[in-house]
Amino acid sequence: MTLTPTRASDVRVRRLTTTLYGYAFLEDFVLLYPVYALLFSDTGLSVGQISSLFALWSVTGVLLEVPSGAWADAVSRRLLLWLGPLLTATGFALWVLVPSYGAFALGFVLWGAGGALGSGALEALVYDELERLDAAGRYARIMGRARAAGLVAVMAAMGLAGPVLTWGGHTAVGAASVLVCLLAAATALRFPEHRSPKTGHENWTATLRAGLAGARADRSVRGALLLVPAVGAVWGALDEYTPLLVRETGAADGTVPYLLLLIWAGATAGSLLAGEGERLGTAGLAALLAGSGLALAAGAADGTPWGLGLVALAFGGFQAATVLADARLQWRIEDTGRATLTSVAGLGTELATVAVYGGYALIASGGAHSTAFAVFALPYLATAALLLTGAIRTRRT
Repeated sequence: MTLTPTRASDVRVRRLTTTLYGYAFLEDFVLLYPVYALLFSDTGLSVGQISSLFALWSVTGVLLEVPSGAWADAVSRRLLLWLGPLLTATGFALWVLVPSYGAFALGFVLWGAGGALGSGALEALVYDELERLDAAGRYARIMGRARAAGLVAVMAAMGLAGPVLTWGGHTAVGAASVLVCLLAAATALRFPEHRSPKTGHENWTATLRAGLAGARADRSVRGALLLVPAVGAVWGALDEYTPLLVRETGAADGTVPYLLLLIWAGATAGSLLAGEGERLGTAGLAALLAGSGLALAAGAADGTPWGLGLVALAFGGFQAATVLADARLQWRIEDTGRATLTSVAGLGTELATVAVYGGYALIASGGAHSTAFAVFALPYLATAALLLTGAIRTRRT
């Protein structure tokens, strides 16, 4: 049976998306995520040493974010998606085989490097392959589902980590995490890639310069680059503090995980609905951000477990807006430098997230966590106002 061109294209899109969803799930289905702090503590590390490990992890990601994106434009993106999980697996293996501060530090460097290799490369590969198949308009829907797969994986890892830790200790949890990373690397080899990388690894610096020059020359690209961290950084940082917000509502410690699952479920729903948001114009995206910001402020200020429903709704809106902001960026980038500029946006998100951490510490140290959450709704209202102003100006022009 001979496939028609349309049917053949659908088959290729299905293969791409199936691989993407599997890769996204395996990347986040790491049982060490919920318990690695326990491993560090059980090894005898102090709180200061543990904090220094987190800082090393962040610094590694910041330093490698943009260079790795330029490298993805200069060589095979599929190669980097394969290599990243292998580096992470090596780091996890070190943690459980030779648990010590030095091994933990090297493991975080490898983990940060592995994450940086995939950042930008994945989005660029998926968009270019969809564009080749005349399906670029489905990018937001597909990436939204991929993000949802990752969130489901995190929730599944949270549920399984405890029983596995009880059964086999940190060794079993670490071995399972290494295995998952190896499966992610194997899955990466199934990604199609039809672009022709530049010859010579030395071309990555030229690729970086060309990508940044393109952003400077195109105002719409600059705006899309700024929108990604403006949307993703604040709620991404607030997510780390949600357990403290939940406890502040008076919920019992045994109930906290279930209320956290409610918030994660809201973010997952936002990912799945991101495709519907493709119909939104700039004004619609502004309304989504404003509505989510108001829901965040109201839910946090409520101070009861019932208010967490509004927080979950807000996180769903922010997750959808994050996917849509990435899609707007991909639509505006020419093929050259796609991974580079996506990594630039990722770097902006990392730096803005660090700034939110600092601001949160200042606010929450002198007040309630609900106050900090409500205050950080303001950046979304400001971003929504700027988007709406730009939309009105464009319409008049």
